[in-house]
Amino acid sequence: MRVILAEDSTLLREGLARLLMEEGHEVIGSVADADALIVAVSKEQPDVVVADVRMPPSHTDEGLRAALEIRKRWPAVGVLVLSQYVEKRYATELMTGESEGVGYLLKDRVVEVDEFLDALERVAAGRAAFDSEVVRQLLARSHRTDPLSRLTDREQGVLAEMAQGHTNASIAQRLHISQSAVEKHINAIFEKLELTGSTGYSRRVLAVLRYLDT
Repeated sequence: MRVILAEDSTLLREGLARLLMEEGHEVIGSVADADALIVAVSKEQPDVVVADVRMPPSHTDEGLRAALEIRKRWPAVGVLVLSQYVEKRYATELMTGESEGVGYLLKDRVVEVDEFLDALERVAAGRAAFDSEVVRQLLARSHRTDPLSRLTDREQGVLAEMAQGHTNASIAQRLHISQSAVEKHINAIFEKLELTGSTGYSRRVLAVLRYLDT
């Protein structure tokens, strides 16, 4: 996997580069600001980009805006965004765009090496990878404002796993239920949320997350 890193913390950037190289990936670019990230992607056309949300000069949303620009100009490039905190506006903006090959993780997850690498591989493969804590907070907010109040506890659990980017088989394994039961719960979720017209794995995640932000 060919990766470009964008992180203004030299220590974290170099640590990520070392981790990825030890895992057999090729770090073809390592930059400290959003402008340099766009230039590097244009030149190198990586498989995936790992970018901090907040980068110089203002340390607000430069990384996010660069990620959205990359998705627009080079849709084949996966983007995994890292954030120090659960920033709901940024997470929602990423999630409500085209969600194929997009991920949002808290930086704390980087120390969970297997989880970080799994998210990176999912994004590079064109799938979604959203942090469980981000999803939990979005679910909690949406539950207070509807429409999740119509879902059972089990359906909400399945929805949370879907939003993180897990397949039906993975959801079944994680929740200790059969795959057919997962499929029935998902059908019920889409029916209750009036999303029965949505098709395709990443599109269903996108549709659910759009609804969650209403």
